Amino acid sequence: MTATITTALPTVNARIYPKGGLDVLSRDEVARLRDASTGMHDLLRRCALAVLTSGSASDDPRAARELYPDFDIQVHQQDRGVRIDLAHAPAMAFVDGEIIRGVAELLFAVVRDLAYTAIELAADGGRDLKSSDGITDAVFGLLRNARILHPADPNLVVCWGGHSISRDEYIYTKQVGYELGLRGLDICTGCGPGAMKGPMKGATIAHAKQRKRRMRYIGITEPGIIAAESPNPIVNHLVIMPDIEKRLEAFVRLGHGIIVFPGGVGTAEEILYLLGILLREENAHLPFPLILTGPVASAPYFEQIDRFLRLTLGEAATSRYEIIVGDPEAVAKRMSVGIRKVREHRIAQKDSFYFNWSIDIPVEFQQPFVPTHEAMASLDLHHGRKPHELAADLRRAFSGIVAGNVKEDGMRRIEEFGPFEIHGDADMMQSLDALLRAFVEQRRMKIAGEYRPCYRVVT
Repeated sequence: MTATITTALPTVNARIYPKGGLDVLSRDEVARLRDASTGMHDLLRRCALAVLTSGSASDDPRAARELYPDFDIQVHQQDRGVRIDLAHAPAMAFVDGEIIRGVAELLFAVVRDLAYTAIELAADGGRDLKSSDGITDAVFGLLRNARILHPADPNLVVCWGGHSISRDEYIYTKQVGYELGLRGLDICTGCGPGAMKGPMKGATIAHAKQRKRRMRYIGITEPGIIAAESPNPIVNHLVIMPDIEKRLEAFVRLGHGIIVFPGGVGTAEEILYLLGILLREENAHLPFPLILTGPVASAPYFEQIDRFLRLTLGEAATSRYEIIVGDPEAVAKRMSVGIRKVREHRIAQKDSFYFNWSIDIPVEFQQPFVPTHEAMASLDLHHGRKPHELAADLRRAFSGIVAGNVKEDGMRRIEEFGPFEIHGDADMMQSLDALLRAFVEQRRMKIAGEYRPCYRVVT
């Protein structure tokens, strides 16, 4: 790598030659990454800037571009490999003129995943992205191309939770991660700060104590989220899925169990996605440990989540999750037992350890939801529906609020047309409104600044 540090601004011009996992790209892949007419180059620029500012505390997707307006990235295909040129890149990604190795790996992952998506999942890519099996095959292909599918014993715990959490909650996520790491379990999160960073940080200490040599700290994100939630520095395997639905499916197919820490609307979306799937008859027999946990002070948070789930999805939903408050060791022990049951079931069913083919995910959970004002207002949030069908629409409601909070497209819609309107049965809307108000009061919507709701619940 060659680098030139500018004196006027804290930026660096650099030339990088990737190694491992991104050794070569085709001329077609490079051409698509450079194509400004399709928006692919702008997408590459936004995602690359996000990883070059890894560890940023901001959750405003436009903040990094305002700080580094002249940043650019160009990918070149050469006979002997790939070259990446960075212009006016954030100096925080470099030390003594050399790019930080972990940041470089994340940057290579961005180029790898966007190049794969541009070819394999393009309209002319030949993949069936309208059927459930076709979408699952696309998710598998992305994860395999990212080289994170390993035929080892089940040990991957997915941790969900908010990027904006209290200090006590963050410390608790580290304690749980530490207990998981002592038991040899690896961590997968949404790759950002807060509850996505804490478990990884705790696990690193435990893995070091246990002298574990191959640690996996997997971060799964998507283009609309990564700019608002830059990868935390501990992530050593980054995967960028093309949309939130494929990101959620990747979590469920990869993970052997899921722990949910306190969070906001994104965390509620994840809970509803998973419960909507687990409540289907086709998945009733599948072992899938799901634990909701936080410090003692977070008990009211989980009580409110529990009440909302009982009201909307029914009492049957409670059989698919367990709430443990204030006991990191108990969480890790319960998760270890649950994963052993998953292992036994996979062996009996001759299913792979590294990708959960058996779980049935219907197409309504897989098709991308575009949160326009019309789409949000027309969600069917009424009693009398099958629990998994109602869960699918509730998930979309929370997904729309996430978009209005932190995704550029959603933020632009709110700025132009005002808040989304959400309609439904009166008791359901009252419960939803109370839950969202609690998120606002507890500062779970944004890391900093006053929160202006991007939604209006019509009660």
